Amino acid sequence: MIKNVRIAWKPALAAVALAFAFGCSGGDTKTAEGDKPKGETTTQPSGTTTAARPEPTGEGVTATGDTIKIGVVGSLTGDQKPWGDDSIEGAKMALEEFNAAGGVNGKKVELIVGDSASKAEQAKSASEKLLSQGVIGIIGEVASGNTIQIAKAAFSKAVPVIGIGATRTDLTDEGTHVVRVCYTDAFQGPVMATFAYEELGKRKVGIVTDNKAPYSQGLSKSFADKFKALGGEVVGEVFYETGQTDFTGPINEIKGKNPDVLFLSGYFPEVGPMAQAIRGAGIGKDVPLLGGDGWDSPQLLVSGGDAIIDSFFCNHYNNKETRPEVTAFLTKWKAKHGGKDPGTTMAALGYDAASLTFDALKRAKNLNSKDLIEALNDTEGFKGVSGVINLKGKGGNPDKQALVVQVKPAAEGFQVFKKAYSPSDIK
Repeated sequence: MIKNVRIAWKPALAAVALAFAFGCSGGDTKTAEGDKPKGETTTQPSGTTTAARPEPTGEGVTATGDTIKIGVVGSLTGDQKPWGDDSIEGAKMALEEFNAAGGVNGKKVELIVGDSASKAEQAKSASEKLLSQGVIGIIGEVASGNTIQIAKAAFSKAVPVIGIGATRTDLTDEGTHVVRVCYTDAFQGPVMATFAYEELGKRKVGIVTDNKAPYSQGLSKSFADKFKALGGEVVGEVFYETGQTDFTGPINEIKGKNPDVLFLSGYFPEVGPMAQAIRGAGIGKDVPLLGGDGWDSPQLLVSGGDAIIDSFFCNHYNNKETRPEVTAFLTKWKAKHGGKDPGTTMAALGYDAASLTFDALKRAKNLNSKDLIEALNDTEGFKGVSGVINLKGKGGNPDKQALVVQVKPAAEGFQVFKKAYSPSDIK
């Protein structure tokens, strides 16, 4: 089922539209097509690939009528709903601001929401429906497997896709119509490997990979490659699948390899219970648990309990940052959400993805999807909540810093900043 919410954000509609703000998740189901690289590429430390990206050959879609239709895809249902709630709400905040400032040439943006239901095939269906409704751009998704399918659907229409939190490195190889506002796994994997080797002094890693998630597969590989390059040893890699609840087999297998650190590259719904199982199997906290931005949800504390406390993961920004873009965003967010901070960083990334799209609309030669693709790829110096976004000459992948955070109880803030890495820090 696909749920669409049309929001022109005229004053009379704003209150009603906000009632639909919640409900998204980014399931990352492996598919036959979505899991394949597009071809040989050379990847820079920041995640920029040097392969020539295919250009959409379609005529593009031109905005007609009184509004400019932009789609946004997120999981309104499913395991990763916290990311969807935050990313779509962030996008709607950006929409409100843009339309209140006058829109583009007197036209306001109409945001149409599609439900990916945490499944790649549903993400494809949702994006196809949005395309049939005449959108000239699609914002989303958080999960790489979902975003790959959106990108495939949009290619023939020459409609841009603006990834929110989809970090799989080869995603942008789908075509010049794909850009993102987040870093890539080619960067965050090496960041966590460097942190494990240099800051924690670990030398023998065991890797636990969700073999149904393109995100997890790619992140495990980039971590392993860097850890070995630094002089560390990958003592073993074990596998599970999205939705799995019994981790006895893989945990016992990796325990027998005697790692001094474990890298869990999957998403928070499985990582929390897995942490409990790891500690229950007798692997003590002298063997720390590390992961990527897929851990980013307070639900990790609920399902992981004490077992996940003092673990480390990579993230995009932190609510405690003092940059003016962060403080301004949090002030506006709290005003709408009872004084509470966002639950995940996907709120800021959803806001950034939408704000960047709207900014590119103003820079585009015409209100046409092909011109919007060009404007997005020409982006320089866009100041987002999650950092400055430069896309010109970057193959759709901005150079962004990454933060390593430590998991703490909710009363201590959940995520406590430990170390920041810029692309120049990862050789």
